[in-house]
Amino acid sequence: MTAPPVVRKISRAEVEPNRRRGGDVRVLLSPRTVGSTSGFGGSLTLEPGEYVCEHLHPYSEEFVYVVDGQLRIRIDEELIDLTAHDSVMVPTGVRHRMVNPGSEPARLIFHLAPLAPRPELGHVDTEFLPDRSDEPPPRVGGAR
Repeated sequence: MTAPPVVRKISRAEVEPNRRRGGDVRVLLSPRTVGSTSGFGGSLTLEPGEYVCEHLHPYSEEFVYVVDGQLRIRIDEELIDLTAHDSVMVPTGVRHRMVNPGSEPARLIFHLAPLAPRPELGHVDTEFLPDRSDEPPPRVGGAR
C-alpha cells in the first residue's frame, strides 16, 4: 500500500546516488519519499564522457530538462543534442540512452509519468555497465 502524499522538502543530499546504470541518478520525489501517485522525478549528473545505459520505460513517458552542460540522447535511433535549458520527452516504451559529450558536468532534471503498476516493472534495461550488471536494483527514492 502506498503512503498518502505528504508535503515534504527533499534535498538532493538526502538521497543516495544510484550509479547502477551510469551517472549519478537521484530519485527525489517518488511514492517512497513523498507518497506521489502519478509519477516520480529527480536529478541526473553526468561527468564528461559518462553515460546512462540504454533502457526503456514500458508504462511511462520520461521528461528530461538540461539545467547545465551538454547532453546527447539517443531515442530509438535518433540522436538529439541538448544544451542548458533544452528539454525532450521520451515516449512510453521507447529505447533511449544518454551521454555527456561535453567537457563539463551535465546536470539534468527528469520526471516520469504515469507510474508503472509495480516499481520493478517501470524500467527495462537493454544495456548494462561492464562492472555493474549483477548488482541488485536500488531502492528507488532514498530513505523514508
